Amino acid sequence: MSELAVTTASASKAAADEELVHQYLSFILHERRYALDGLCVREIIEYQRTTKVPMANRCVHGVINLRGAVVPVIDLSLRFNHARTQIDRRTCIIIVEVPQPEAPQILGILVDAVSEVLEIAPAQMNPVPAFGNSIRSDFIQAMVHREGDFIILLAIENALAVAEIAALPDGTKALSA
Repeated sequence: MSELAVTTASASKAAADEELVHQYLSFILHERRYALDGLCVREIIEYQRTTKVPMANRCVHGVINLRGAVVPVIDLSLRFNHARTQIDRRTCIIIVEVPQPEAPQILGILVDAVSEVLEIAPAQMNPVPAFGNSIRSDFIQAMVHREGDFIILLAIENALAVAEIAALPDGTKALSA
């Protein structure tokens, strides 16, 4: 193969990889960096008081009124079986659209702070380790090494599985109206 053909093939592969770069919103939760696919992020809002929901799973922080729609807010820290998120001036709610088998669901996730938008190519993603994770491995899409630390890319459809969250803390389902 000629040198020109190899160079052209390399340039084509680099261009194809560049097209596959996705944007991820990174955020902080208990001093750890996480990120989620930017395509599922609808908006970021300042923390606002929520209305508690009786008999809800413990990770459901409450609900908010978002332009006339009732949006459940999930304390992601409790969802990961960590301590409750401490509310301060940097705490915010990320409004996401979560793919679900029936229909997409709009949810809010409570986080300590939003960091930045990252551009990540598939080649930068590392597989999920089999052990040693601080959260369930099915909640993790991949891990990315940046600035001397790992960022956990969330598999949002698993981490925020509505059917699982709707189950009561003892595993039973809530009565539907």
